[in-house]
Amino acid sequence: MASVQGVAPANTPVGTPARKPHMGAGGLANISFGFFGIQIGFVLQNGNMSRIFQTLGAEMGDLAILWVAAPLTGLIVQPIIGHLSDNTWNRFGRRRPYFMTGALLAAISLILMPLAPTFAAPLLFAAALLWVLDASLNIAMEPFRAFVGDMLDKSQHSTGYAVQTAFIGAGAVVAAIFPWLLEQFGVSNVAAAGEIPATVRWSFWAGAVALFCAIGWTVLTTKEYSPEQMAAFEAEREVEQSAGVDALAAKSYAGPIAWLAAGLLVALSVEPLGLEKEIYLLGGLLATYGVLSALGISMAKQGRKANMLSSIVGDFSGMPDTMKRLALVQFFSWSALFIMWIYSGPIVSQYFYGSADPTTSAYNEGANWWNLIYTVQNGVAAVAALLLLPLMSKKIGKARTHMTCLLLGAAGFLGYFLLRDPNLLIVCEILKGIAWASILAMPYAILASSLPQKKLGIFMGLFNVFIVVPQLLVATVMGSVMNAFFPGEPIWTMLFAAAAWTLAAFAMLRVTVPGEATETANA
Repeated sequence: MASVQGVAPANTPVGTPARKPHMGAGGLANISFGFFGIQIGFVLQNGNMSRIFQTLGAEMGDLAILWVAAPLTGLIVQPIIGHLSDNTWNRFGRRRPYFMTGALLAAISLILMPLAPTFAAPLLFAAALLWVLDASLNIAMEPFRAFVGDMLDKSQHSTGYAVQTAFIGAGAVVAAIFPWLLEQFGVSNVAAAGEIPATVRWSFWAGAVALFCAIGWTVLTTKEYSPEQMAAFEAEREVEQSAGVDALAAKSYAGPIAWLAAGLLVALSVEPLGLEKEIYLLGGLLATYGVLSALGISMAKQGRKANMLSSIVGDFSGMPDTMKRLALVQFFSWSALFIMWIYSGPIVSQYFYGSADPTTSAYNEGANWWNLIYTVQNGVAAVAALLLLPLMSKKIGKARTHMTCLLLGAAGFLGYFLLRDPNLLIVCEILKGIAWASILAMPYAILASSLPQKKLGIFMGLFNVFIVVPQLLVATVMGSVMNAFFPGEPIWTMLFAAAAWTLAAFAMLRVTVPGEATETANA
């Protein structure tokens, strides 16, 4: 049965400013419960794909380029899904059709991934399936960010994103600890060369069921506002759908030409500088953005306002100032996170358990310890989102809260570089968990109240571009850096991650939250 909490009367006058009704605890849980399943999918991917790739024969130096599928699909999918979901309304709703499409495709991908060794060219199959899995998770995830803004009044945005973060943390805990729990019940955690351990196989299959059911719960228990209701709620903040395209039509082609030239320069530098081949991808992306920008400007100048390309390019160039400043913070924040997902498992096995060979018990023991302590990070994030972040933001404001949490997380990464007792990594994960909670909640809480509702999906999708672009840079550049300066020594990536979160923290000094000074002064 669909929840009626927070549903406005159907006869709300169009064009009249209105407040969305206050939503109770049950409604808050229902609108974000699907993220519990989405995060199970992401953590199974992030915690195990390096292990799967190495099991299927990948070398350490190949991991970054194999992982490039994840951020590249996000870069492509999120703005498109954001734009489409902003402009969708049918009998299933506005965002919910994308929830279920992503859920179905992601569940199928999770079921197939452990079967990769049975296919011809298993490593290639696993890499291709990672593209499908990450695209599917992004199709389901991106509308969930906008869904909180759709369903809640501005006064509940911070609470809504805190609840969403709590479900993200809880889903991550379940996914990360499940392989370890299976081993405790006698499921084998070691497999022959080229085979995926049974603990990983069953974790992916159980995750597929959990993901589909969790997203299905949100779809069945929530009812979206109609377009007429949304227009009434947001009457005072509506913007013209074509505003970004109109601004784009006035732009010159100098910007696209510069992007195209930068891409060509990067590509032409690979051979002379002896860079890794994945740098070609970075050059290709820069050049592609230049070409797409030129096409978008051209169509806008021709008066073709109803096309998706011009809308996305126009909205990207016309982002609000607060969003632009937070984008730099996101860039450094997610650079560190992608480093963590690629290298943490192999680092724990190699430096804390003494083995870089995925066929040994020591390596797999280290991989399971990483999965286990990753639950600490996500468990802390779930608790911090509900208890610590609201208290801190009330006392010192959202911007300073985020800065403080990022500095704590940087100390956690530095611990990986300095320590060698695996038990002490728990302290590092506590510090990183506090930062992770803030990364998932504070930027979105700062943004949601100031973005126009008609374009909430596309702006959230574009904001997430600054999550995936740094991941692409890590995937394309980090391999070259490591092979050139630290071959076979992935521990140095933790120092890069600590520096990235420190830079993100200081970038928050440029972010101001309207009205926050008064709120904190009265706290």
